[in-house]
Amino acid sequence: MDIILIIIIIGVLIFNVVIFIALRDIKSKNNNDQGFVLLNQNVHGMQERLDNVSNRLNERLDKAAQVIGGVSKEIGQMQEIGRSMQGLQKLLQSPKLRGNIGEHVLEQMLEQNFPKSLYDTQFRFREGQIVDAIVRTEEGIIPLDSKFPMENYQRLASEETEEGRERYTKEFLKDVKKHINDIAKKYILPDQGTVDFAVMYIPSEAVYYEIIRNDAELHLVGAEKKVMFVSPNSLFYFLRVILMGMQGKNLNKMAKEIMGTIHGVKKDAERLGEVMQTLQSHVNHTKTAMDKVSVDYVKLAEKIERVDRMEETMIE
Repeated sequence: MDIILIIIIIGVLIFNVVIFIALRDIKSKNNNDQGFVLLNQNVHGMQERLDNVSNRLNERLDKAAQVIGGVSKEIGQMQEIGRSMQGLQKLLQSPKLRGNIGEHVLEQMLEQNFPKSLYDTQFRFREGQIVDAIVRTEEGIIPLDSKFPMENYQRLASEETEEGRERYTKEFLKDVKKHINDIAKKYILPDQGTVDFAVMYIPSEAVYYEIIRNDAELHLVGAEKKVMFVSPNSLFYFLRVILMGMQGKNLNKMAKEIMGTIHGVKKDAERLGEVMQTLQSHVNHTKTAMDKVSVDYVKLAEKIERVDRMEETMIE
């Protein structure tokens, strides 16, 4: 834009110089008409060129203003997003709010994958402890509890020094181990109908990956305490596996019921066959008796007819 202004200024200066020279020539030629006409033409030509340059400059300035306006709008939107993200980050600093978010997401995923009869939320055990959710299976109920070890993870993610990262990694893993022990102690209760394992649901994929990639000891603790780690993505597949297992068992149960029904139908068919044989025997006996009765009836009719004829003969 500065280059264009410089060009315009130079053009104006050239224009003034030309006019000055032209006027001087005119004066020296005693106002020669032909020189005046040429000057007029030159002035008009330069005026047209300056008008064109001015128009192009105005167009570019308009476009530049539009671009600047668009950029300003985008910057404003980005600043608004930044403020929203900062607000969300401040909200997530509250452990209770993080827990509520995790519980809500867990409940939504259960609702989308299971009928209400197969799961429950905020399930209370006999001693009063409340787990975020349970899934009912034939082997027992599976406890699922949402945990969000965020504080030390955020410190770990923002730390730039190796020493600091090592320190916050230890603190982060310490938090996770505490959650594992709490879940195992509070919710794995076979005497109250649970299976012999529980599920620790981690609402953040980033936190989940930090857990599963970080420490072999953490996996040993989880295996020892029988606590499984799942994230939003892996929870979906975990629930699908459970659902498929339930469907498989339901199919096996239905197959057994069908086989039992078929076996019962077979027995009923055998009994019906025996009854049919008995009935057929009775029918055969009845037919034989009917045939005998029919023969006896014919013989009796013939005898009666002979008696009638004898009676007629005696009367005559």
